[in-house]
Amino acid sequence: MPPRWPRQPTRSDPAYRKLDDRMNFAMHVAIFAATNSGIWFVRTLRSASWSWSVWLTGLWVLALVAHAVFIFALANYSDSTSASGE
Repeated sequence: MPPRWPRQPTRSDPAYRKLDDRMNFAMHVAIFAATNSGIWFVRTLRSASWSWSVWLTGLWVLALVAHAVFIFALANYSDSTSASGE
């Protein structure tokens, strides 16, 4: 069952924006895990020496780390309407 939101969801709502960003990050992690586990499974099964798989995984990990840093450390989820309304 999907989470319920007590009011009309908009990106201007800081709590909704924070939840939405974290759900997008969770999807990013899930897609990373599914794709890379499949690539490495096939690579191991076929005894292939795919050098691109190492690069793909490494670059994707860097992208995940950058995404996580933005979501958990840099993103500003303060109420933007009260600051601009003054």
